[in-house]
Amino acid sequence: MDKFITFEGIEGCGKTTQIKMAGDYLSGTGIPVVLTEEPGGTAFGRKIRDIVLNRSSYDISAEAELLLFLSARAQHVRELIKPALIQNKIVLCDRFSDATMAYQGFGRGLNTDALEAMNAFAAASLKPLKTFLFDLPPEIGLSRAMRRISQLKDFTPKEDRFERETVAFHERVREGYLRIAKDDPDRFVIIDAAPDVHAVFDQVRSCLLPLVT
Repeated sequence: MDKFITFEGIEGCGKTTQIKMAGDYLSGTGIPVVLTEEPGGTAFGRKIRDIVLNRSSYDISAEAELLLFLSARAQHVRELIKPALIQNKIVLCDRFSDATMAYQGFGRGLNTDALEAMNAFAAASLKPLKTFLFDLPPEIGLSRAMRRISQLKDFTPKEDRFERETVAFHERVREGYLRIAKDDPDRFVIIDAAPDVHAVFDQVRSCLLPLVT
């Protein structure tokens, strides 16, 4: 089975730090691993990322936002993820199709049945072997995100479009993630993201090792 593992969660949940720690850990044990992210992972995806995270002021409709994410995913799967899996590498991905369901489906209110079909098309029906969901109340996650942003040293706008959304939006996203996980319990591992970084990684490592060894 393809060892494609995704890391999901709301803003400030710490998943990006955890995926880097997981990648370093696996590399240190000699396991071939590829770390990637959405939107991103390819040159095309990084262009999409600049547009969709939009640190300027123009508006993007929910439907346009969705199609941008799906375009990035279609290229990402075909250019990077599937070739890496064919080479028997472990692929760790920071967000994938579940993020689309949680953010554009539950957060934006787009039709989730339509999203499921569109996700399958964009991802060439690729599904993760396992998904780590880093669960955290939105107030804590956004506070963490703002604290991280305040430590950045350049003078460009730091918040992306999602970090500027209301707490109510992030509550809907969190509830969406938890509902998706409840409907697919064999794939999801729900991680309590509230403790410190190392305690959270202990949770990740204990579940990750049986998947890759």
